[in-house]
Amino acid sequence: MLQPVELANFFTVFFSAALVILCGALYALLFAWSRVSRRPWLMPWAYAAYAGLAVSVFVLGRAANLFDGGLWTVVIALMLVGYLLAPHGVWHLCVGTHAQGDGKDPLSQPR
Repeated sequence: MLQPVELANFFTVFFSAALVILCGALYALLFAWSRVSRRPWLMPWAYAAYAGLAVSVFVLGRAANLFDGGLWTVVIALMLVGYLLAPHGVWHLCVGTHAQGDGKDPLSQPR
């Protein structure tokens, strides 16, 4: 059974939850910007933002007493894997959807 968040951990939960949102948005933004603008040097920064997301998720899970070895541990792990892979899937879906009849990738064409 989950234990309630202790009052001493309230600010830790609050700030780590805010960091989950900020790092997740930064990861998605940098990933998309790197792909759309063809700036591969941005991709390591996107993965650094994902690392910040992962750390903040672990801090949040620890402060909110979610790592009890049960269902919440699995949910957290699936969320991290899903959020790592989702931008890749969305990118490939967009490229495939916008592909022209000649089979060429419209986003890889020179501008």
